[in-house]
Amino acid sequence: MLRAVVFDVDFTLARPGPDLGPDGYVRLGRRHGLELDPARYDDARRAAFTTLKRHPELDHDEEIWVLFTQRIIEGMGGAGDTYAAAVEMESAWAHAHHFELYDDALPVLDVLRAAGLRIGLLSNSARDLDVFVAHHGLAVDAVLTSGAHGKTKPHETIFRRMLELLDVAAGEAVMVGDTIEDDVEGALAVGMRAVLVDRERRYPGGPHALADLRSLPAALGLDHLQSAS
Repeated sequence: MLRAVVFDVDFTLARPGPDLGPDGYVRLGRRHGLELDPARYDDARRAAFTTLKRHPELDHDEEIWVLFTQRIIEGMGGAGDTYAAAVEMESAWAHAHHFELYDDALPVLDVLRAAGLRIGLLSNSARDLDVFVAHHGLAVDAVLTSGAHGKTKPHETIFRRMLELLDVAAGEAVMVGDTIEDDVEGALAVGMRAVLVDRERRYPGGPHALADLRSLPAALGLDHLQSAS
């Protein structure tokens, strides 16, 4: 019996706004004396992912994301004090107003609420999710970040803590997220169900994934409620 749905946040419910995108990088670069090419952003970000390394014990480590951001800046042509620019950009990710909800986020959350399901948000970040929830007008039952918990997804303890906060068993919950290793495999390892949402087409030819959240209610057997709404 399904009693709860746990959502990843970034690229599942919300996307970075303009200040965190290519043009934001360009403005940031100029403040640090760097000339960045916005056309190189997508390739730079993909390349940075290929070199992203986790903490060996899956501890939350902000420095990993600073270095990831620094590689993006350098991939966009930055030369100079790219580290200071990366620190500033990474700090901007902590602020709720720098994010925009996807158009399908609130309607789908409403459908899940109508079904009586509990909602949780689980994020590998240091962001204050209580502020994020209030800023975007979300109705959820529990929030948890790796910054607060100490371990990042896919460590089993962060999933088990979320289940405790929602007061449900693993078999009664489903994880919805945009990464296979962090969200899908992490959830399955503790006995949860999992749904992959691949908005950015990061896994072509990979496991079945939803293109967005619109088809999530049907995937959970709640399409009759969606039709009624």
